[in-house]
Amino acid sequence: MSRELRLPEVPDLVTADEMLATAAAIVEWQLPSGMIPWFPGGHADVWNHVEAAMALDLCGFHDEALAAYGWLEGLQRPDGAWHQYYLADGIEQDKLDANTCAYVAAGVWHHYLLTRDLEVLEAQWAMVEPAIDFVLDLQTPRGEILWARHADGTPWSFALLTGSSSICHSLRCAIAIAEELGHERPDWELSVARLARVIATEPDAFAPKHRWAMDWYYPVLAGVLTGDAGRAHLAERRDTFLFEDKGIRCVSDRPWVTAAETCECLIAHLAVGERATATELFAMAQAHRTDDGRYWTGIVYPEEATFPGGEQSTYTSASVILAADALTGATQASRLFVDHDAVLPPLLPLDD
Repeated sequence: MSRELRLPEVPDLVTADEMLATAAAIVEWQLPSGMIPWFPGGHADVWNHVEAAMALDLCGFHDEALAAYGWLEGLQRPDGAWHQYYLADGIEQDKLDANTCAYVAAGVWHHYLLTRDLEVLEAQWAMVEPAIDFVLDLQTPRGEILWARHADGTPWSFALLTGSSSICHSLRCAIAIAEELGHERPDWELSVARLARVIATEPDAFAPKHRWAMDWYYPVLAGVLTGDAGRAHLAERRDTFLFEDKGIRCVSDRPWVTAAETCECLIAHLAVGERATATELFAMAQAHRTDDGRYWTGIVYPEEATFPGGEQSTYTSASVILAADALTGATQASRLFVDHDAVLPPLLPLDD
């Protein structure tokens, strides 16, 4: 049964009505099938589709969020995976990305934290369990998760730090679901502990993506680097990625500030107690807001041109809503990305 809804709002920056308008704009672009494309006529990927569903849930659009998960249930492959990109009428890119598959668990747990609807959680377990098993089949003996499989099942040869970090968080969500439903998954617990250790201690396990902001903040956002270690990690490359007074660059060598990366980064700062920095970043992200409640994906400075040109994206709007919730603690799900130990099982200690 759904609890009383309190919409996220950030005083002096966005109101509850403005966040509701942003969620309604996502709904406007959702297809009858439940698919949430990046923009009208565009493709959808599972990760950003789930993020948009979470944003809808936060603003009370529970039926639309469940329709989004229903779309995923209908497309899940027998091996538990989904393809990389879908169009309204079929598959655009047939690669099977481990991170996007794992993220379904984060969305399902998020919905349960908001609604405490055990019946829905039990029904969605049938989707989560095979998805996680697919992902863990890509774990190496060292602990990292290979990025993807080709559609024929052949695994890619390398792992990505951002993807493995996000998977680490999603695996903890999956374990939380299993525990809530009375299922024991000790193999999952061991796998996530091994994954967290390699993220924290063996950066050479991952393909070099140092120019991308996500590789910088995701180990903190995902709850692997916490406390002083997390704060030191964010401070180390802050000047590389922060475009002063504008937001976070998506890549270090271009003046491309994106609202989604800015919002994700602020959640990472929140997770290690840096609320003032998080609030400043949220304020910067509001430069992307349009009169109809949507958000430009990116802005190029100093020209102030939109990037990609003219693009407003559902996943960008969703990232703002999730950031507002995390910043204000408006809902029961607000701690999912900023207070991991409060709503997720602890990581197991490993014996060397």
